[in-house]
Amino acid sequence: MPRTVNSIAFVASNAEEAQAAREELTALYDHVAPVEAEVIVALGGDGFVLQTLHSTMNTGKLVYGMNRGSVGFLMNRYSTENLTSRIADAVENSIRPLKMQTLDADGNSAIAYAINEVSLFRQSYQAAKLRVVIDGRERLPELICDGLLLSTPAGSTAYNCSAHGPILPLEAPLLALTPVSAYRPRRWRGALLPEKVKVEIFVLEPVKRPVNAVADNSEIKSVIEVTITQSAGRTAKLLSDPDHSWSDRILAEQFLD
Repeated sequence: MPRTVNSIAFVASNAEEAQAAREELTALYDHVAPVEAEVIVALGGDGFVLQTLHSTMNTGKLVYGMNRGSVGFLMNRYSTENLTSRIADAVENSIRPLKMQTLDADGNSAIAYAINEVSLFRQSYQAAKLRVVIDGRERLPELICDGLLLSTPAGSTAYNCSAHGPILPLEAPLLALTPVSAYRPRRWRGALLPEKVKVEIFVLEPVKRPVNAVADNSEIKSVIEVTITQSAGRTAKLLSDPDHSWSDRILAEQFLD
């Protein structure tokens, strides 16, 4: 059943094309400030819609992205026609982010959230050395690599895919743990984990081999411990056109060259 669309806000990235689209749409449709809107129409690329999802998390607001960027995997096609009807008919995807808790070399702790993935990367020319514990059990006493990432199904087609990790259907209750340029164990290609898992990553030799941790666009430098769990109390909501749903796009990615 189509939803009722009472109030829309238009937000855009700094890209010239996105700003022009916002001017075009605000001239055609009634709109309100983002804080007053039920639906946020985000104009830009994937990075911008991720920022919008983070800013609207737990507000109940729906985010409808239209591509005015480059890749636009998370976005719907841009059109000025029948926008209210498209939003009314769109498929709602509820996204529960990952929660990243870090401890850095100075003893400072931090929390950040990731819709796509949590990543650890070597900070210098030295490869990272990591110890990986899953639900309290040591699984990798020493992983030597350029990095390691834990991806949600939503993020599995992003950096995880570039690192040769598996693409996960949006509805799958799984996370992908994927190494970046693993040197030892040389044949380890990653693991599929249940979404309720607790992943603890300890940086070995942090002075000689410093590591940064990233949750989407939030970066913590020189971490020594990172704990990742699924967020229990945060949800973001993304709308996709039914003829080009997010689930269908993720499934289609698995059959591309």
